[in-house]
Amino acid sequence: MNKQELIATVADTAGLSKGDASKAVEAVFDAVTTALKKGDEVRLVGFGTFSVSKRKASTGRNPRTGEPMPIKASSQPKFKAGKGLKDAVN
Repeated sequence: MNKQELIATVADTAGLSKGDASKAVEAVFDAVTTALKKGDEVRLVGFGTFSVSKRKASTGRNPRTGEPMPIKASSQPKFKAGKGLKDAVN
């Protein structure tokens, strides 16, 4: 399912127009992104938790030449599925 299909499903399920459903989906994505940028977690009980994990700087190897190369520290988004989502999938 892509973003447009998600919007169409939300519109049908909630009885909204596609424009209103699009605004709602975008608002949810923006809220999650803003919270993660601040370093907060977003916990949706029964669905899962969005968080940010910090990765330390390290040294890797260039796959072509084998030479060592530095890898910068970075922040990575993470998602851990909740019990309700796990049960729904299984």
